[in-house]
Amino acid sequence: MGQYSIKELEKLSGIKAHTIRIWEKRYAILNPSRTDTNIRFYGDDDLKKLINLGILNQNGLKISRLSGLSNHELHEKIMSITDAKNQKDVYIDRFIVSMLDLDEIAFSRLIQEATLKIGFENTVVDVLFPFLRKIGILWQTGNITPSHEHFISNLIRQKIFASIDAIPLNDQNPKAIFFLPEGELHEIALLFYTYMAKKNNIYTVYLGQSVPLSDLKGVQETYQADYFISMYSTSASMKGLDQLVSHFAEELPGVNLFLAGINDADTRKSLPDFVYPFNYPSELINLFKLF
Repeated sequence: MGQYSIKELEKLSGIKAHTIRIWEKRYAILNPSRTDTNIRFYGDDDLKKLINLGILNQNGLKISRLSGLSNHELHEKIMSITDAKNQKDVYIDRFIVSMLDLDEIAFSRLIQEATLKIGFENTVVDVLFPFLRKIGILWQTGNITPSHEHFISNLIRQKIFASIDAIPLNDQNPKAIFFLPEGELHEIALLFYTYMAKKNNIYTVYLGQSVPLSDLKGVQETYQADYFISMYSTSASMKGLDQLVSHFAEELPGVNLFLAGINDADTRKSLPDFVYPFNYPSELINLFKLF
């Protein structure tokens, strides 16, 4: 069970701590507990209720009218709002609730619903990626377990893999090899880049997580790819960047490397000509068009 401070509730719900305090005092909408040292904290039920109240309040419903509704009644109102509007923030908050409940059925239905309304690509970029960033906050504050993170990550991977498999193969297209450097395990964004490449008539070879640099030369000898695509998920994981670039220069001369996750301007400027940094799926597609 999560234990949230009011500041953590603010970050996760988007509702200011001052507003939360007012709502709690006037309408008794939350039920905080106290530690042995008398510090107030909130649980998962408080977070889920606050998220639901925030969604409805942002859509014009007064908190005074919402405070007396049951959780089921709040859920029904949220469903009607999401049905009426293509609100990406609403989906993000509903995904958080489904994750906290470990509710695969609710999560899958949300994916289907969002895909029908805004398309698969917009669902991933505008809903799932921001949702994963919110999961990062939950992880940092210790309010989700590894089981929560693995549960949701595996579901998202399954959806992207299914979308990749649905695109017909054509091995006559330009070829791209997708891999994560050694130590990199966060593959959801790389999977989506693979989907985007395949959809844009690139023949994709997906190697996955934590690929030893020594393996890449042999893979290239077999597939003769036109491009290699990789990424870093955090600045801390970029410690191997120099080694990666040097390996390509020495062992894979003439190969173009497209690399996501490099945000520092000075680092981007220092990259050799065969390394092309990017941060968005549209940038990756534009890079393919250059060659």
